[in-house]
Amino acid sequence: MIEIEIGLALIAIMAGLVLAGVPIGIGLVFLSYIGIGLIRENWDLAGRLLALASYAAISDYLFATIPLFVLMGLLVSVSDVGRDTFEVAQHLLRRLRGGLGMATVLANAVFGAVTGISIASAAVFTKVAVPQMMRFGYTPRFAVGCVAGSSILGMLIPPSLLLIIYGVLAEVSIGGLFLAGIVPGLVMAAGFMLMIWLMATFRPDWVQPVGANVAPPTEETTASLLAKSVPITTLIGLVLGGLYTGFFTPTEAGAVGAFGALVIAVVRRRLSLAKFWRILVETGFVSVGILFLLIAASMYSRMLTMAGIPASIADLIQAMGLGVYGFLLVYILFVLLLGMIVDSSSILLIVTPIAAPIAMAFNLDLIHFGIITVIAVEVGLLTPPFGIGAFAVKATLNDRRIGLETIFAGCVPFIGVMLAVLALIVAFPGLSLVFVG
Repeated sequence: MIEIEIGLALIAIMAGLVLAGVPIGIGLVFLSYIGIGLIRENWDLAGRLLALASYAAISDYLFATIPLFVLMGLLVSVSDVGRDTFEVAQHLLRRLRGGLGMATVLANAVFGAVTGISIASAAVFTKVAVPQMMRFGYTPRFAVGCVAGSSILGMLIPPSLLLIIYGVLAEVSIGGLFLAGIVPGLVMAAGFMLMIWLMATFRPDWVQPVGANVAPPTEETTASLLAKSVPITTLIGLVLGGLYTGFFTPTEAGAVGAFGALVIAVVRRRLSLAKFWRILVETGFVSVGILFLLIAASMYSRMLTMAGIPASIADLIQAMGLGVYGFLLVYILFVLLLGMIVDSSSILLIVTPIAAPIAMAFNLDLIHFGIITVIAVEVGLLTPPFGIGAFAVKATLNDRRIGLETIFAGCVPFIGVMLAVLALIVAFPGLSLVFVG
């Protein structure tokens, strides 16, 4: 019992440190050392165990996936692929009421299939889609909410940094997680588009008031549409096609995708040497930050296992008779609450080492559980007060008339769709496992 009490006390302290603004990685490393030292009553042993964990946590070849996909996402962001994708989607959906909103969702889904970073999607489409929507009479609330809400698709549709982080923490196949994210991502994108059509049809005052121009003119030809579509579809085909057929491992897919993105940026003359150097430096900063967090999470996981926390919580839940759906309900509510105050990566670092063993005790497939986790975490990107997706839109938007409260209000319908899709995934696990062997 003493070990369990130590573990629970350290979890409570961790929550306090997060609220106090202590960097999550520093807090995890510090508390892991304290916890192992107290449990083993040997501070020298605690230091050696953490030193071993720091090497073992990221020594695998698989971890090259992280910088490669980050590099690919940054290269795609600077090559104007996002703008071209939006223009193609705009042309295809121009005659539908709410068509520009649907085009934003479709473009975000396609763009997310090569970036994996929702913040990049939010920044790109705030510049591209919001001015265009407002030009054709869409309400500011809907325009910014549409961009922020649909930007989360990049964290579900593979490749996704959140799926990579979860896969490492839960020790499950990242390739399997990528394949598992395809159908839920497409279902969510379709749900967003259906919601926009229903709102535009039955509540036009929320989207595009009656009398606004429904079909913005475009000057696209078949040749121009193909020219704008080929780069992004080729890149998606290389990455996801290689993964689905088993021709590439996730790391190889990341390498091929990064090289393909580099070729696209060079051919389109969007990449100078100075810009390429900045991208490499940013890739390094992002990758090192993620890898350090994974090291910290590995230490934290070992401490929790020594304290017997996951097993004790699993026994408690089973003794309460909650069952698998009761556990999932409590777990999802907890993640949603964390999403209001903690960023998405930190949520995974905190909850996965505790929740994954409990999910295994309930015979849940950890890949399916990962999709549930990532969708629940994504809701936090849109909920106040933290809501990093809303902050990313605000930071990119050059319009002081639109405040954070407007962006959060615009996200509400998208949060509703996300929760509906989450319930669907929980009820029908086959939706996330259809492509997983």
